[in-house]
This record gives sequence, structure tokens and C-alpha cells, in this order.
Amino acid sequence: MGVTRTNRPRLLLGLGAALGLALAAIDLVGVPRASSTLTEGAIATVDGVPVQVVDYERALTALAADRRTPLDAADRSRVLDRLIDEELLVQKGLDLGLVRRDRRVRADIVASVVESVVAEAATREPSEAEVQDFFAQHQDLFARPGRVRVRQILVRVTASTSDESARERALTAAQRLRAGEEFAAVTSTLGDAPIAELPAGKIDPSTLREYLGPTVARAVDELALGAPSDPIRSSAGYHVVEVLEREPDHAPALAEVASEVRAELRRRNEDDALRAYVNDLRRESAIHVGETAK
Repeated sequence: MGVTRTNRPRLLLGLGAALGLALAAIDLVGVPRASSTLTEGAIATVDGVPVQVVDYERALTALAADRRTPLDAADRSRVLDRLIDEELLVQKGLDLGLVRRDRRVRADIVASVVESVVAEAATREPSEAEVQDFFAQHQDLFARPGRVRVRQILVRVTASTSDESARERALTAAQRLRAGEEFAAVTSTLGDAPIAELPAGKIDPSTLREYLGPTVARAVDELALGAPSDPIRSSAGYHVVEVLEREPDHAPALAEVASEVRAELRRRNEDDALRAYVNDLRRESAIHVGETAK
């Protein structure tokens, strides 16, 4: 027997009839309601809290988009019932203190406030002058790191191969390469297969770290072209690495990275807007920090 999955928003659309929420029925069948009970822009109130017409119309639009037939009075009633039920549950959550105690609720509230604060900064497109000025002051952010083409011989340290014996094999491999032996011949005699073969072309520093690990990648920075390294220890074993090509760092022109500059400038504008908003909140609030936190 299959498991029935329940869609909670759709379930709430049907709760109103069962709960007997007369407010929706009265509004939607045309029975007059005293205008003094509703604030402007509200279609209903729940314990004095307005249910906004704009939210009601948005929910109707969403439901209509999922239907092949026009909405009728019953559909409209269920939509309003759902909004009323939602407000009831929100108010109950507030009464239960979920805003203070539930980490998910707090995180959602914080995210919503942040989104509303940075919305204007996010939509404002930086001017050409701002982009040029920002790029001139932060060119290092957009520099392309140099790339290298390398090859390696890996000697693994395993349960059957001790650290000492692996290092001796790697040292022998380095000596034979320096003596002029072919790389392929030394690899086949002394090396082990790596988990992933190094790319054949030039790669950037981050890719090099992914393949060889941070310790070996740092050692590559110090190697001269065509000079096999001494054995370098990593978690996998010992590496003998040789740099075949080295491409220097590249400082791109603004035209090459204009979209990246704009994106970074927008991000910083959003951060600045949020920081200014939070600073205003701090100035307007009474904040006391205990001695143990100082």
C-alpha cells in the first residue's frame, strides 16, 4: 500500500470549512460587513490583525494558475480560510514563543529582514564611473593566478609499504630523473598509480591543491622548471614533482572582468546597507553585555 504525501498548504485550503470560519463565507457571498471592523487594504481581521487584500489576491492568482477552470465562490472561500488559518497559526506560534526558542523560525526571520534591507542596494546597478573607480582600487581581487604544468611520481605509504621504504623509493626516483632517465621509465619502475591522474595541461593553484594536496602544492611554488623535487610527504605517500611549464599571474583589463566587478560592487553595497541598518538598530536599542562576555 503506497504512502500518501500531504501538501500542507493545500491541506490548509480545506481546513476552513471544517473549522466553520464564518468570516470568509460572509465576505464572499456578499453579506454586508461593517466597514469599521476592517482597516484599509484588509479583507479580514484575526484578533485585530488584518488579512491583507493583496495577500488574498496573490493567493487567488497562484491557485488560478494551477487550475484549468475558473475559480468559484467555494474556491475563494477556501483561499481566505487558508489565510485566516495561517494567521491563527502565526499568532499561536508567537504566543508559544517560537520566535525566541525555535532556531529555524529565528533564522527565517533574520533572513527575511536582511533580504528586505538589502533589496534596494541589490537592484541598484552601479554606474560606469563607480565600476571603474572600484576596479582601479581593487585590481588585485580580479587578478588571475598563474598556472603550471606538472608531472609527478607517487610512492604510496600503505599497510604493506612502510614510510621509510616508500621514501627511499621516492628518493631513488628523484635521483634517476636528475641523472637523465626517462620519466615514464622511472614511473613504471618505482611509482604507484595515483587516485586521479594530473591534467595534461596547465592548471591553476586551486586545481593543483585538489590533486596533490596543500603541502605538495606549496612546494611546487618553489620549484625551478625541469628540476625534479626531493620527496614530498603527503597523506597518500611521497611525491616527486617536476614543473614543466609556468605561466605568470595575469592582471586582466576591466573589459575582461566587468561583470565580476559589478557583481562584487553590488555585493559590497548590500553589505554596507545591512551594516548601516544594524548599526542604526544598535544605536536605538538598549544593549547590556554581561561581565563574563567581556
